[in-house]
Amino acid sequence: MRTLLLIVDNGDEQRVASSHPTLIAMLEALTDTLEDSTRKGDEAGVAEHSDDHQSCESREKGQWNKQERKQKIKIEKAAAMAASTGRTPEIRKDVVFNKWVIFSPARARRPSDFKSHSPVNPNPQTSYSSSCPFCAGNERDCAPEIFRIPDSSSSDWKVRVIQNLYPALKRPEHHIPDPSPNSNPLVLSGIGFHEVVIETPNHSLRLSDLSPPEIGAVLLACKKRIQQLDDGSVNYVQVFKNHGASAGASLNHSHSQLMGLPLVPPTVSARLDSMKEHFDRTGKCCLCEIRAVELLIDESSHFFSIVPFAASYPFEIWVVPREHSSSFHEIDIETAIDLGRLLKIMLMKLSQQLNDPPFNFMIHTCPFQKMLQKS
Repeated sequence: MRTLLLIVDNGDEQRVASSHPTLIAMLEALTDTLEDSTRKGDEAGVAEHSDDHQSCESREKGQWNKQERKQKIKIEKAAAMAASTGRTPEIRKDVVFNKWVIFSPARARRPSDFKSHSPVNPNPQTSYSSSCPFCAGNERDCAPEIFRIPDSSSSDWKVRVIQNLYPALKRPEHHIPDPSPNSNPLVLSGIGFHEVVIETPNHSLRLSDLSPPEIGAVLLACKKRIQQLDDGSVNYVQVFKNHGASAGASLNHSHSQLMGLPLVPPTVSARLDSMKEHFDRTGKCCLCEIRAVELLIDESSHFFSIVPFAASYPFEIWVVPREHSSSFHEIDIETAIDLGRLLKIMLMKLSQQLNDPPFNFMIHTCPFQKMLQKS
């Protein structure tokens, strides 16, 4: 079986799927490369502005403490607003369509950059926005940070993974508890993880504007976080990105999301069962068989992109690894950068040919091994 990256140009229906995480050594090696590529330009800027920086240190320290207090109040307020509804998140089963749906009161209170489905300036040409919590310099306006790349707090970050200030799932205090045998089988407690991957510190850049190594760093950050969640507390992790208001994005700044779930979504189980049935019947991998010339869009050293034969959405694209790999966490630096290169091309094609349309993309992968062993 293979991991599958799916890009969907469809802003009317949000679909998410999943993925898996990364080795610290890989991330450090990759970020060293990224730092070397920008160090010369940075050194010139630092030398020029060092005197100004020293004169502002004392003032910035006072502002920093003020921002810290402000952020603490903001986080406490968000938690209090969610609690004031008297409801906690729930995961309810739709028995008609055999799917699980998350009901979360906190999500209704999240802010939005988009006042309509057609924002006046969807990609403002400014590297910083004082009102954007994801911009470099506004870190204290975000929910708590989980990690950053590079991991040193003394250097500028390239990618940050943070908690979601308005999560769809409630973070567990310890491990996610197993359902009680006497509980309602159609309702699960909405316990899990919902986090944000800030893909760039620059407010105006989109994922397609980043270089292949920079996109690779984003993919490796997702991999690292999912590996951290593979500790018995969740059964499946979904990685997805919403671009544009009608695709589900609430903030302009380029970011993707992770959700650690206490269950394996039925759509994932159905996909695995279907591929296994095809292999048992034919002895062949169905993803290998669909790589027809008439469906091929582009290819790289480790991946190829196609239009699926039975596409469910307009302009649907699949990015598939050449080698059989069922888990996204098996990706390394070389393949992450190679995937970043092909993903960049696909996103640029969508943007240029369709005038920057809203889209969703998601990473399909296997559940954690403990779930495969149970099945």
